[in-house]
Amino acid sequence: MYKAFFGLNDNPFSIAPNPHYLFLSDRHREALAHLTYGLGETGGFVLLTGEVGTGKTTVSRCLLKQLPDNTDTAFILNPSLTESELLATLCDELGIVYGDEPSLKQLTDLISKFLLENHSKERNTVLIIDEAQHLRAEVLEQLRLLTNLETDTKKLLQVILIGQPELQQLLKRQELRQLAQRITARYHLLPLTIEEVALYVQHRLQVAGRHEPLFHKSAIKALHKYSGGIPRLINLLCERALMASYAQSKVPIDSKMVRLASAEVLGEEPEKKSLLLPVSIAASLLATFGIAFYLFSPAGSTAAGPSLNENPSVSAEQSQSAGISAEKLPNQGVAQVQAVKQDVSSNSLSSSQRVLNSAIAQSHEIDTAYASILGLWGKVPYIGLSACQSAKQQGLDCFQQQGNWHSLVRLNYPAVVYLVDDNQQAFYGTVVSRQGEQILLQLNEQQLWVSRDWFTRHFTGTFEILWQAPNNQPKEIGQSANQSQIQWLENSLARINDRAPRLVDHFDAELEQQLMAFQRQHGLSADGIAGTQTLIQLNLYLSDAGPRLGQSKRLY
Repeated sequence: MYKAFFGLNDNPFSIAPNPHYLFLSDRHREALAHLTYGLGETGGFVLLTGEVGTGKTTVSRCLLKQLPDNTDTAFILNPSLTESELLATLCDELGIVYGDEPSLKQLTDLISKFLLENHSKERNTVLIIDEAQHLRAEVLEQLRLLTNLETDTKKLLQVILIGQPELQQLLKRQELRQLAQRITARYHLLPLTIEEVALYVQHRLQVAGRHEPLFHKSAIKALHKYSGGIPRLINLLCERALMASYAQSKVPIDSKMVRLASAEVLGEEPEKKSLLLPVSIAASLLATFGIAFYLFSPAGSTAAGPSLNENPSVSAEQSQSAGISAEKLPNQGVAQVQAVKQDVSSNSLSSSQRVLNSAIAQSHEIDTAYASILGLWGKVPYIGLSACQSAKQQGLDCFQQQGNWHSLVRLNYPAVVYLVDDNQQAFYGTVVSRQGEQILLQLNEQQLWVSRDWFTRHFTGTFEILWQAPNNQPKEIGQSANQSQIQWLENSLARINDRAPRLVDHFDAELEQQLMAFQRQHGLSADGIAGTQTLIQLNLYLSDAGPRLGQSKRLY
């Protein structure tokens, strides 16, 4: 209807997965690299998660195109199956013939025979399951049993699980702990940034035949605001905005058109954020810290009643079993909270647990966590920009990573962490400091000391840090790099491994082995080339700029 008006030869914002419109942001490419790395190693399971519409299926289809010719693939789109149904579907995908009403054992034997024959022919077998959050625990266990078939060096069946964030929680169940230990690579795909939204929209317009800008800068900001950076929602909003622009015979498309499109597509217009967001956050944080210092100092405790560690309603035995710390840590203005076991009833909850529950209930907005980490760097969020864009404007970069307690401790940077409560509801916090087996966690306006055990049980594995990237960093250091870059790489690896650097004049085998060991340790593709992700990881350890979790500048 509006193609001729805008000079288009196709509908640029159809939600159909047209490969001609493939757009891979930096995070999509990073996700693809993680999947490729997982398949390139010894095999097992690879995990890709993300919110609805972030492009998980797009990444998987791109991965399929990159698989070598000697790979047989099975793609399962509807995983709401029993064990027998899943195995039968796998047989159908791989062209394995089976009889009527086969038993579980017969299907397993046929698949095992196929995998062994494929291995003898030097062929790989990959199973990709989309919407894997719908898999039943017993079906996942059956998949794990299939991957038991292996040689001395690799698994004969490699499995890629793609799903929404609930999949991460499913894999934390006790009965699936063996499967979770076999995940060789995992990545959580985040929405597009505002810069990526602009590139995404322009890319689709150019593919459809229009090379002139069609969306005003204010419209791009509105698209990012109302879509949350979700590509599928961006398509819907852009489609509706194009229709409004055509009806009014008006170009370029402005923020008002996008706002009206949001009201139609999403049903209601999202609330506008207050222009005083940075000021209000800073003021509330200062007020909270002042009150906390008064309440938890000796004088404040006397005036206000028992401190969090002196609650008379919980006996000493209960306190010990619940993990409530009685040890005084250096920061007197911070509540000290550990995990309370489920057998402590709500009527006998300690004051520390009530404070923790209240803080969690107020920590469902990730913007607050980002405001906290920006504050640790002496920066502030900017109105109309995402947290990472605010950081970029102030000389910092964001870096997302998947990991665990050890990953955080090793990097030694404050981090925004993605958490879930006991009801599997997402909330967000900022890791501010660390002492031994405890970390100082900021939830909304409250800072709490939590144990490693509590943190591990609530941590989804996704965290994001801020850091100061070096200037004039090369994009890659490999065999063809100049001598000064090769020497820098040798010096950096030596410093991280606490050894004396060698004098090198070329990229020798020893340097390559050291680099590959570093890459494997950090879940990177062990290709012996220091690409973008490897260089970022190296510089994170080498940088002296900014706050750290511990007293030392670096923890290697």
